[in-house]
Amino acid sequence: MLKKKNSNPSRDIILSSRESLVRRLSGVLGRGVLLTATTIATGAILFIIYFIAKDAIPFFQIRENAFLEFFTNPHWYPSAEPVQFGVLSILVGSSMVAFGAIIVAVPLGVSASVYLSDVLPFSIRQMVKPVIEILAAIPSVAYGFFALVVFAPLLQERGGALLSVAWWILATPLLFLGVMVFSDLLTTGVSSENRRKRFRFFLIGILGIGSCFLLYTVGDILGGLNITTGTNALNVSIILGIMALPTVVSVSEDALQAVGSELRQGSYALGATRAETVIKVVIPAASSGILAAVLLGVMRALGETMVVWMASGNAAQIPVPLYDFLEPVRTLPATIAGDMGEADHVLGSARYHVLFVMGLVLLVFSLLCNFASEWVVSRQMKKLRGGV
Repeated sequence: MLKKKNSNPSRDIILSSRESLVRRLSGVLGRGVLLTATTIATGAILFIIYFIAKDAIPFFQIRENAFLEFFTNPHWYPSAEPVQFGVLSILVGSSMVAFGAIIVAVPLGVSASVYLSDVLPFSIRQMVKPVIEILAAIPSVAYGFFALVVFAPLLQERGGALLSVAWWILATPLLFLGVMVFSDLLTTGVSSENRRKRFRFFLIGILGIGSCFLLYTVGDILGGLNITTGTNALNVSIILGIMALPTVVSVSEDALQAVGSELRQGSYALGATRAETVIKVVIPAASSGILAAVLLGVMRALGETMVVWMASGNAAQIPVPLYDFLEPVRTLPATIAGDMGEADHVLGSARYHVLFVMGLVLLVFSLLCNFASEWVVSRQMKKLRGGV
């Protein structure tokens, strides 16, 4: 005969109570650890803001009209007599370098992320993406040496030809892709298949002729440039764009992958082509992640020190015209790094405190970028959920 299994209700109740207590304690412990980590990170940021602001505020107390001089005076002469602490030219240089890096990194990075997520086979993508991310592991001083020793002499000796070749290499596939995508999008509403093919062929011809004219015209202009010095804003913008490229590619590709296959399959089921699916479905759904990637790339470019210090020329001037990237410039991080170690610095002097003002400006700009990205992400989430 089978023996009946003994059961002790009081023992089962005790075990369940212990298990419930352990679960509650582990939950409280986990929340406590996460709260502690969050508090430490938040406290560190607040302490950084406090100590930078504490040493930045005295600058406005020491000098008369310090705020107006700081933001409107283009002359930076901290060792001259009389001294001038205007950083308008430095702010312009930082903006030019960051804008140039965006022009280099964002189109290439977003295009590469779209290609990795929706065009390239999965097995090849698994090999290509780590190679791109290796660029992020290269030290910035190595980029600086390359920009100073290799790229600067090339720009100075063969800058026009080099820029023309780079324009042809980079712009040709992008323009070809743009022609195919726009011709596909513009022929969506044509009902007849034969008319659609003829109209698409006509559009490809027109857009192709315009693209060839644009390629030739811009290439001819770039080929005729005479670059007097290789240490300029263009040099730094290109190198910083390459440095920011892994961040833009990696974060954008993760955002595109997070969209999921359901939206893609639904778009294909409704008759959309791959170009329509990518342009009208995938990229809008991943726009918040792509924006986060762009902002991370911007902050990487704006906060970089070594490359700018070594290859920008360090000239505190406003280029005339303003879009002239072939002139030397100076940026906020390079100025802080270069002037903080000067031997004639005196603790409490105006020259000492103005560097903290520069650091505070960089910190405020980074915080504004973070707030802007959070705002855009929240609005995008509301749209996806059907909110207003």
